[in-house]
Parts: sequence; C-alpha cells; structure tokens
Amino acid sequence: MTIREMTIDDYEAAIALWQECGGIGISAQDDSRDGIRRFLARNPRTCFVAEQDGMVAGTMLCGHDGRRAHIYHAAVGTPFRRQGIARALAERVCAALAGEGITKAALVAFADNADGNAFWESCGFSVRGDLTYRDRVLR
Repeated sequence: MTIREMTIDDYEAAIALWQECGGIGISAQDDSRDGIRRFLARNPRTCFVAEQDGMVAGTMLCGHDGRRAHIYHAAVGTPFRRQGIARALAERVCAALAGEGITKAALVAFADNADGNAFWESCGFSVRGDLTYRDRVLR
C-alpha cells in the first residue's frame, strides 16, 4: 500500500469510493470535480489517497485555516478494510498538519456510523458534548 497526496486526477476513483462506502455526505457543489479541485488547491499537502494494487483503496481530505483543521471524506473501500489503511491515512494527515504547525483537528461523523465513530475514538478523537454542530447553505 502506498499513501500519496491526492490530485484532481484521483477524482473519479475518489467519488466512486465515497458513493460506495456510504456514511459520507456528498454535496453536489462541494464534491463536484470543481469543488474538489478548489479544495485540493487550498490544501495540497493535507489530502491523501491510499493506493493498493493500482487502485484507490482509501481517501482522507483535510483542510485548515492556519489554526485548526477539519477532516473530511475518510473512506476505505470494502475489499481493503481491516488492513490498517484508515489508520495509516489518519496518521499521515496528522503528521502533515503538525508539519504545517496545526495543533488541533476536528471532524464530523454521522451519529449512526458505529464503525466510523469507533475508529475515530481509537485514533484519539473524542466526542465533544459541549458543542452543537451547525451549518448554513450559502448558495
């Protein structure tokens, strides 16, 4: 398995993976080819794909504002699960963030995603009971 920075050339394989995996909220605008291209341009060193046998086996996107980071679209294809790929991606993202001077990362996981929540807990990401997550669609 190889982990490398994601490029827009990975888009088709990545979107297919996100759709296959479920548990990932996909936005028609934000997750369009142009949306991902913009995200990668802003965050070229903190978004990764894992490749195995010439296929994109997993992804993890991460962006930051210079102070705090947010992780998105952590996914591993069904045939590649339970091989340490997600943990390797998470470690690579955290190392990249540390290299950019970022000291804290957050993420959102669907409440009913038991496997995903257990994984993030095992990686040291704890649930914050003192926050209410909010969002607003701007367009």
